[in-house]
Amino acid sequence: MKTLLDKSSQGAAPGGRLVRVFRSIAWNALPALTFVAIVGAWAAAIPLFKIPKYLLPAPGAVFERLISDWQQLWTNSLVTLTEIVLGFGLTLATAIPLGLVIALSPLAKQVLYPPLMFMQLVPKIAIAPLFLVWLGFGMESKVLLTLLMTFFPLLLASISGFQILDTRLLYLTRSMGASWWQTFRYLRIPAALPVIFSGVKTSATIASTAAIVAEFVGANQGLGYVLLKGTGTMDMELTFAVLVVLTVIGIAINYIVEFAEWALTPWQRESKQ
Repeated sequence: MKTLLDKSSQGAAPGGRLVRVFRSIAWNALPALTFVAIVGAWAAAIPLFKIPKYLLPAPGAVFERLISDWQQLWTNSLVTLTEIVLGFGLTLATAIPLGLVIALSPLAKQVLYPPLMFMQLVPKIAIAPLFLVWLGFGMESKVLLTLLMTFFPLLLASISGFQILDTRLLYLTRSMGASWWQTFRYLRIPAALPVIFSGVKTSATIASTAAIVAEFVGANQGLGYVLLKGTGTMDMELTFAVLVVLTVIGIAINYIVEFAEWALTPWQRESKQ
């Protein structure tokens, strides 16, 4: 009887693994299938409701425009991507260290946090024209506006992350003779990283929007400039082609951030297994 059970379990194991593989493939394919369903509904709605192309172009027309205007879209995408990378890079380089200083120093919190909060309360769009006056229509004004719009969410996440550690753990490590750097490296950073990455994801999403808004205010290149040109001439195919490119950029940025979180927080991968 035991031999028969062992043989049946051995025969069922490959089938069970195959089912799990198919389930994993189907689960991972759901986002793509959802996107295909949205595009299909979009294509079906145009003839069904007789929507004119100057209001909503067909997906096929947008795809053709992506191919015919690829050079213009590529050149301006590089400009917008540069603004996003520089602005968001400056945010990463300043918000996280400043969040650490504010979290660990009561004096820094009293001195630095109020003016930073004041800067956050000032509408960025209202001061964007000042950047054009000070820095001109070049890339510097776009990078600065991207920095300002993405800075505060990451700063708050960094402060919360570096303060989330239980103080009892700090007392325990001190009693065991751990140095400040060992406590920081092996306790505070691992505890803070998941919270910080939540702020990184939020700021990364805002970065694309900030760069486009900055180009709306004043620019002679970039995807925001092409988008304004398309809407100004009622060229809906070009407008939607720009939106598709911006969506691809946003998805790419999201995946890069997700991969960075996956690589830097291996203990979270182990806990999910």
